This record gives sequence, structure tokens and C-alpha cells, in this order.
Amino acid sequence: MEFNERVQYSPIPNRPPLASSKELRLIVWPIVVLETWDIERPMPRQIVPPPAARPVPDYMNWSWHEYEMRVAFWRLKAMLDGKGIKPSVSINSAVCTTYREVAEACRDAGWEFVAHGVTQRPAGEIADEPAMIAQCIDEIRAFTGKRPRGWASPGVSQTRDTVDHLAGAGLEYACDWVLDDQPFEIKTKHGPLIGLPYTVDLNDVPTIALARQPIQKFKQTICDAFDCLYREAESSVRIMTIVLHPYVCATPARMKYIEEAFSYMEGAGVVFWSGDTILDWYRSARQRAVIR
Repeated sequence: MEFNERVQYSPIPNRPPLASSKELRLIVWPIVVLETWDIERPMPRQIVPPPAARPVPDYMNWSWHEYEMRVAFWRLKAMLDGKGIKPSVSINSAVCTTYREVAEACRDAGWEFVAHGVTQRPAGEIADEPAMIAQCIDEIRAFTGKRPRGWASPGVSQTRDTVDHLAGAGLEYACDWVLDDQPFEIKTKHGPLIGLPYTVDLNDVPTIALARQPIQKFKQTICDAFDCLYREAESSVRIMTIVLHPYVCATPARMKYIEEAFSYMEGAGVVFWSGDTILDWYRSARQRAVIR
């Protein structure tokens, strides 16, 4: 099936409302992304282009990412811990062995592990996608003791059959699409998969690393999006996803603006939830909305 056959068009004003209340109005979904980059392969992203950085081995851009694991992750985690926020961590399963201390810190803090492939390679380069998905699930389950329920594709890349493979592997939700502010259903050969809203505007890679927006602009974008969604959520709950790569957002010059943005969003009816919590809430809320 083509993707437009898998997802039914649904104008948001025509849907049964997902009941909003003083306690639950806007769900903020923070996703921290942790990846493994192979220095012997072209880097998935570049902050320094050739000729200053060489295609392989690309020490400059590899070390940009390595700063994440050595320093930036710990800085971002300290901020989230201080606010009592337990995000989802979209994680290459290889991180569990390559950067074990980082993965242990996420696990021990109670963060939800979202399967993000084995290493950071686009779906088109994977010879056996179902086997890669199964390996990722098995490695996360072995490390955390829990089977991951959600999936985020490396590089937000999929094949036409990816969602069928995900549902066939027993995954319950995926977060690769920016087409809604509420969850939606994806048809697959193995039954429905729930899509949770992803984001480009509130994702530090396309905005800061690629578009070169200043961090002050990124902070303002988060605050402006919050204002709009909080207003719209008065009648039906909305989800606001924020995607953070520590090597991008948690540098010394940027960290305070990320913290200020999170402080701005604190308030009545605002909750900071992980993907599995959103999934369970949505299934219950959708049932209640239909019954009405």
C-alpha cells in the first residue's frame, strides 16, 4: 500500500474531541535521540563540510557526535531530572553496548526506550529490514528487561513495507510522521499501528544543525508552538513533540535556552509524558470519545 492508503484523511475539527480538563490539556512529548555513528562510514550529519572534514574517516563530525556521549547527554539529563521529566529516548540498540553508561543512566532513570534501529543507517541501506528490526528489539529487551513498544526510524527513513515489518514484529506505535497534532491509525498487513505525532519545527537537527537557526530562535519557536497548541487544546487534547539531540541542543552556549523553553511550558493542564504513556492514554480516550 501507498502511505495515503494506510492513513485515512481526518480533518481535526470533524473528530470526536479527546476530552480536555484542568488536569490534562496539552501533552508535551520530549524525545531525546541517542545514536551510534561509525567513523569508517560517511557521517549521517555534518556540522563541518569538506574539505575541512574528510568523507572517511571523518574525525571532525564524528567527534561532534562523540561530545554528546561524553558531556552533552549528561547536561541535558541533569536538566530533565531537575524538572522531574522522564522523556522517551529514541535509541540505536548498539548504544546499549557502545555507550553502556549512557544507556544505563536512561534505563535507571525510568526513561522509555523507543527502538531506533541498531546503528544510524537509513532503511534503504539495510539488506534485511525485518531482521534489523528484530535485532534492535531483542537487544533493547535484553538490556532493559522490557520489550520496546515504539519505533523511530533512523534518519526518519522508511521503505514502503516498513510499517508492515514493525507491526509484524509486535511494535505498537511509530513516530516518523509530522502530519498531525493527535495520534492516528496506520493500516498494516498485521493490523493497525498507531502513529504518534513527530515534528520538524521543534526538532533541533533540521532547525539548528541544518537550517542554522540561532538557539534563541529555536527557543522562541518552542514557546510560540506551545501557545498555539495550548489554546487549541481547550476543546480537545493536543500533543506537542520536541526532539532533542544532545550534541546539538545541550552545548554550553545553548543549554540555558532549552531549559528556559521547558520552564515556559510548565503550568496548569500541561503534562510531560513518554510515548508509551501517550499510547495508553490515547487508546482509552479514543474509546471514550467514540462512545459519546
